[in-house]
Parts: sequence; C-alpha cells; structure tokens
Amino acid sequence: MLHGAPAESPFGDAEAAFAKTTYDRWRDSPDGVVSAQERDEKQAAFGTTNAQLQQSFAQVALDQARVDQYSALSAYKQVRAPFDGTITQRNIDIGNLVTAGSTSATTPLYVMTQNDPIRVMIEVPQSAATDLMQGQLPVTVTGTGGGQGLTYSGKVTRTAEALNAQARTLQVEVDIPNGAGHWLPGMYITASFDLPPRGQVQVPAAALLFRANGAQVATVNAEGRIVMHDVAIARDDGSMVELGSGVKAGDKLVLNLSSQISPGDPVEVARQP
Repeated sequence: MLHGAPAESPFGDAEAAFAKTTYDRWRDSPDGVVSAQERDEKQAAFGTTNAQLQQSFAQVALDQARVDQYSALSAYKQVRAPFDGTITQRNIDIGNLVTAGSTSATTPLYVMTQNDPIRVMIEVPQSAATDLMQGQLPVTVTGTGGGQGLTYSGKVTRTAEALNAQARTLQVEVDIPNGAGHWLPGMYITASFDLPPRGQVQVPAAALLFRANGAQVATVNAEGRIVMHDVAIARDDGSMVELGSGVKAGDKLVLNLSSQISPGDPVEVARQP
C-alpha cells in the first residue's frame, strides 16, 4: 500500500543519471573523436530515459490517488460526531440500510447531547425584551432532579436579539455548569430575571379586568363609587403586574370584581382588622 508523497524510483533515477552522464561525455568530445550520429544517438537515449522516469513519477502519483480514494471510502464505515457527548437515542441496528442525506424520508442514526454546560432556552414576553437586551442581567433557574430541588443563579448568556413574529417573545439562553450531571435535557424549569425597576405602579394580577375596551382596573373614588380606568401593561410577573399608565400610587383598587358590578355602583371598602 502506498502512503504519503509519490516515491522516487532509485533504479529510474540511476538509469536517467547514467544516460545524462553518457550524453554529456559524448556531447563534449572533440569533433573527429566521435561521429555526429553517435552523439545524436546518446542524446536520444537520454531523452527517452528521462521521459520514462517522468512516466514512472506519474504512475506513482496515480497509484497514490487511488489509495487515497479507497482510504476515504473506508472512512465512511465509521460515523464520527462533531463533538464529545452522550448518545441519548439510537435509531439503527446492525444490518439496517443507511441512506445518505437529510430529508423528510430519512431518520438520523443517533441523537447526541452535550450536557456540560447545559443550555436553557427561555421564551420571554415582549414587555421584558428591552431590559434583557441591555446586558447580562441576573437570572435564577430552578428545577427538580434526583428527588431534590435544583437552583442556579447566574447571568443571561445570550439572546436571539429578535422577537418571534408569531409569539411576540424573545428567546433567551442561559448556560448552566453541569459537571455533576444533575440537570438533564428536556427538564421543565422556572426562570426569574432581576429586571431593573422602572418606577411604575405595581398592582396584583387579580385587579386586572379584560373587557371589550382592553385591560382595565376598577378603583373606588372618594364617594365610594366604582370608577373604571383603562391601563397599559408594562410588565407581567404573574402574580404582580406593572402598569405603565391608568393608575397612580395610593389608588384604592378592587380585586376580583364581579361582572354584575358596573361603573358608578356604590361599594363599601372592607377595612383590615
């Protein structure tokens, strides 16, 4: 088997060198010592030998190309992953037909994961996208694994820097060191971001009403009557909602307002004991 660069033929090199030396000797001989015909014969012999040597080099290069071709075809017998990881799914057994390409009719041979670090994908509402684009904000990720709670506190690693046109959300990624292997791919987690304050009013989510005019809250005025206010939601934290407009600090809000109560109806404010 041939390997590496094309090898030179010692026999061919020696024969060519001998032919060249012979031709040089006859070429440099004084006129009258050798005939012109003999000199031409030695020159022709030298040219023929040199051509045969170049042909040998070309044949060696051709043979090497064939060896490289067979080596490349043999390498297809092994499937190599582009990274170190763990096979989590195998879709092939010995004797199965393997089809080249990646189409809807083909199935991947294996599914691999690299779990250290493990990457968490979080879809963040548009209302918080601007703050997350400012820098690596603190984030806390919690999950369950091995019968115990898992918690990671760190910073946002990267964002998609563009909103999903359908869901109007921003994809945020957090890389969690996972040398111990407690975090597993596919786990459900809860993520909370430490967003900078905006100085806006926060109200309980139970104070929001969603009607034909949009989001509203109900307040109680000085006469003890219901007044409806259109509001703009700036942030939604689940239990608490930050409002951009519509109410101000100190307003008395009505929680879980019944649909049977209309604006202007008198109510009595329950006092805390």
